[in-house]
Amino acid sequence: MTPILYVLTRATVGRALRIGWRPEVHGLQHIPAGGAILAGNHLSVADQLFLGAVVPRHIAFWAKAEYFRGRRLAGVFVRGLGAIPVERAGGRAVLTAFDAAVPVLRAGGLVAVFPEGTRSPDGRLYRGRTGAVRLARQAGVPIVPFGVVGTDIIQPIEARWPRRVPGARVVYRFGAPIDVADGTPRAATDEVMGRIRELSGQEYVPTYAPMLRLGQV
Repeated sequence: MTPILYVLTRATVGRALRIGWRPEVHGLQHIPAGGAILAGNHLSVADQLFLGAVVPRHIAFWAKAEYFRGRRLAGVFVRGLGAIPVERAGGRAVLTAFDAAVPVLRAGGLVAVFPEGTRSPDGRLYRGRTGAVRLARQAGVPIVPFGVVGTDIIQPIEARWPRRVPGARVVYRFGAPIDVADGTPRAATDEVMGRIRELSGQEYVPTYAPMLRLGQV
């Protein structure tokens, strides 16, 4: 069941994004009715905002675990959206977030993952980390690749909010689901990243992206 706050947010913020920027969307029919991981390139904080606006289903996004502690407004909000808490300390703490995502996927939900692990610093597509594939295997779901363009123009790294830029277009392209059950996690991840590259049209860099400073996502 879709959280009520998510429905309200999509009907307000999501509608404002769709009307204000008129994102172009292709391939929504590739998203299955059941559980799946949506894996795409990461250009801007706006990637999550527009993804939630263009996909007509609830998507479980990741949120810093600090938001879930106490009764702060931010915590109430992210919990109400059905977000998945993730510790930023690394190690086993990060794996706990993946454990929390498995029941969501097995129940038929969607979880969004950005395999690069951080936003691209220069608009190119960097090597993917294997977590999305490992999560898909653990939950027994496919990965739906997607490519997004334009979000880095309307909300670059230093911008706090999306802005109107004449001529800029936000475009999402979804590809056919990928069964990642076979092969090594590295090989399967490279296949997913290859599909993302085809959908986004980005130049590919076969190294991991430099991590942005703590506090940025």
